[in-house]
Amino acid sequence: MADYIIAIDQGTTSSRAIIFDHGGSIIATGQKEHEQILPRAGWVEHDALEIWRNVQEVIGIALAKADLTRHDIAAVGITNQRETAVVWDKRTGQPVYNAIVWQDTRTQAIVDRLATEGLGTERYKGIVGLPLATYFSGTKIAWILENVDGARERAEAGDLIFGTTDTWVLWNLTGGTDGGVHVTDVTNASRTLFMDLETLQWREDILADFGVPLSMMPEIRSSSEVYGTAEDSSLLRETPIAGILGDQQAATFGQAAFEKGESKNTYGTGNFLIFQTGEEIVHSRNGLLTTVGYKLGDQPARYALEGSIAVTGSLIQWLRDQVGLISSAPEVEKLAASVEDNGGVYVVPAFSGLFAPYWRPEARGAIVGLTRFANRGHIARAALEATAFQTREVLDAVNADSGVDLEELKVDGGMTANDTLMQFQADMLGVPVVRPVVAETTALGAAYAAGLAVGFWSDLDELRANWQEDARWEPSDDVAERERQLRLWKKAVTKSFDWVDDDVN
Repeated sequence: MADYIIAIDQGTTSSRAIIFDHGGSIIATGQKEHEQILPRAGWVEHDALEIWRNVQEVIGIALAKADLTRHDIAAVGITNQRETAVVWDKRTGQPVYNAIVWQDTRTQAIVDRLATEGLGTERYKGIVGLPLATYFSGTKIAWILENVDGARERAEAGDLIFGTTDTWVLWNLTGGTDGGVHVTDVTNASRTLFMDLETLQWREDILADFGVPLSMMPEIRSSSEVYGTAEDSSLLRETPIAGILGDQQAATFGQAAFEKGESKNTYGTGNFLIFQTGEEIVHSRNGLLTTVGYKLGDQPARYALEGSIAVTGSLIQWLRDQVGLISSAPEVEKLAASVEDNGGVYVVPAFSGLFAPYWRPEARGAIVGLTRFANRGHIARAALEATAFQTREVLDAVNADSGVDLEELKVDGGMTANDTLMQFQADMLGVPVVRPVVAETTALGAAYAAGLAVGFWSDLDELRANWQEDARWEPSDDVAERERQLRLWKKAVTKSFDWVDDDVN
């Protein structure tokens, strides 16, 4: 048998290919960023063709770095930015519009229109586990059909198909216009607003409410099975593509958090805390989402609660690219460490409204508590601390919904390299924060799903044995200071509310 698995991680800011060995260690990585297209306030787009070109390139980079060929690769796993929507012509392979990114808020009018009927934003929540929000794919597909010339007619004629970026990559990798496989997995399907959590099938009545033809939708399959093989022109020719997991579910899988009560928090473009609920569908009463955690082949689906935070790592990117406060992301820790505390400054990064636990689409970003004393260091520190405060609020919601307080938090993602942030996170949670040796758990989870499907790994116990602790941050015992900081943070959050009205974007 071949000795390696390759994972394609199609993320919000870049696409990567990472090769793993049987022990779950990284052998080689290829990575390439793609353009963030920002046509106007609240609009975020990607060029889907650029993403596909980059995916092909990073596969080549990873294979070359490892000095491997397709014969060394047992299977391919795919993980992806989940709610980002691509609509393309299946005859030509050309997207009809840029991919509309999960952060995009242009579809609020569609949300409002659908929410006026029935139960408001919770109209479909009992079926799909999600509130009506611009975050999810459904409203993005509807917007494309309503606003791109000829799109609705072409869709109704059966020429246009939809996919999140896992489906886009899979379709192209398996042949595209020449027999490409049009499939998604249950985790990505559960982020569209269209999948029934119980039946794991598309709801035709909800699709009709959105004006989306069923013919556009990919087939829903499990997270771990062989969907097809790479086309002849690919560097991975004839290699089975055997695993798909949305990025946050993939990170949870990569953390070996498989069972009810286990959880993780990923620090990336946004932050996403997932708490496994096993085979039970738990509907949140505290602002969380109900989603599919994973499904292995013919086994029952496993469900989860999720706290989704829109802006964490992208706030640091904003400080770099839009504000010019830093020239590289790692600089933010040094700048934040130049001051003893935040100097009374709080940054509420509601660039796309507020996600969990508030779900306030009209909120917008705010920097509060400024005085003449405040400097660049205080703003940098407040930006880092915003990530920890938001995570604390989501964890409080998880504890309330589950009835079980977490005893420690497993973490992963790029921001976990920031010791200042991780220590502050532990301080704000009051529980230890633990990082694994392999921090690239998103790609690892996709690799695990693919490897299980082809027998590269035998079972979940073998994957658990791969997990190793790398670092641990213990919380401060200053409870009074923790509560003071949280009180001021919650006060700052209220200052971001009710900003958008009819004449403000």
